[in-house]
Amino acid sequence: MLELNLFRNQTERVKEGLLKKNPSLNADEIIQTVISLDDQRKSLQTSIDSQLAEVNKLSKEIGDLFKSGKSQEANALKDSVTTLKEDISLQEAKYSKVIIDLDELVVGLPNIPNESVPFGKSADDNEVYQDWDEGFTILHDGALPHWELGDKYELFSLPLGVKITGAGFPVYMGKGARLQRALISFFLDEANRAGYKEIIPPLLVNSDSAYATGQLPDKEGQMYHAVKDDLYLIPTAEVPVTNIYRDEIVSEEDLPIKLTGYTPCFRREAGSYGADVKGLNRVHQFDKVEIVQMVKPEDSYRTLMEMVGHVESLLKKLELPYRILRLCGGDMSFASALTYDFEVYSIAQERWLEVSSVSNFETFQSNRLKTRYKTSDGKKELVHTLNGSALALARIVASILENNQTPEGIVIPSVLTPYTGFNIID
Repeated sequence: MLELNLFRNQTERVKEGLLKKNPSLNADEIIQTVISLDDQRKSLQTSIDSQLAEVNKLSKEIGDLFKSGKSQEANALKDSVTTLKEDISLQEAKYSKVIIDLDELVVGLPNIPNESVPFGKSADDNEVYQDWDEGFTILHDGALPHWELGDKYELFSLPLGVKITGAGFPVYMGKGARLQRALISFFLDEANRAGYKEIIPPLLVNSDSAYATGQLPDKEGQMYHAVKDDLYLIPTAEVPVTNIYRDEIVSEEDLPIKLTGYTPCFRREAGSYGADVKGLNRVHQFDKVEIVQMVKPEDSYRTLMEMVGHVESLLKKLELPYRILRLCGGDMSFASALTYDFEVYSIAQERWLEVSSVSNFETFQSNRLKTRYKTSDGKKELVHTLNGSALALARIVASILENNQTPEGIVIPSVLTPYTGFNIID
């Protein structure tokens, strides 16, 4: 959630940022409405505080008058206190409504993009930040897409998932299951070596947690909702892991906080159809290792590039062709200030597959989380939060299968063989 001081102190930045995220917004009207509501909030708070102080003052005088035997004067002042309290009640009702109106308006506004974020409406307008220029492996004649490889080598089954649950819930088996487990262990070990503390979080969260990281009210339609208990299946480990520090004040010496977690992830992905969703390209349940950091504001963009470097190192070790995109305003998430996407090239499908997003949220999440740190001079400041996929497995599995197939079988990247216990699927 945007900090209210931005609307007054950085009006043009807020206006430009809102339009980068959504050009259809009436940014001028929104900004003026926020400022007007905030003015009303401050004015009412000042008036209420002043009247409460007057009530306290009069109450003391009434007590003194009764002690002095001046009951008539005391009762006259009691009438004044009653009138003041009635007026305070009316103003408190107005104050509550202003707070609700202000919160409903601001909570629905996206984060302000970093100035380096390009204008654009969709993925077609994203910038290629780092392109792949090393050439692509030439596959043998008869190379197959991963969904046919999965059937050929009995690695995973989509029809079995339909039988058990529904479309988009794959069942992994045999060497496919072992490859999946190997990737999870590899990604976690790499995160641990990079200084991230491993977390095993719950797979369901309450609405407060979903709100704090920006999933609510923006992404209700993408999350599975256990209505009876009012709990949500997590779309990413970012949600429970980041919420560990909700309503917490940490010391400056505790920063940076670096956390990692493996979880299954659940996304409804309503309205997804077409060739791009075949096989493991887009599923409702997938495994992912997430990295999360909380840092001082002045360190967050250096940290973002550190996290980008971490994800890049994973793809290099897996020997997969990749590129990095800087997302335009229209393709960024609701909460992000700057996002880099990683895409791996699927040679068999002849298309790029997104496998990671690494984002800086600045104070957008921490303002909702109320996660602050105490500076050396005793001030309490909001931390900056960042997160990244390191990595999302379904498409990584698809890429490994497709890019490493040979007439003899599918060659396992050498970095994974200590985890799989085999170097080829045949």
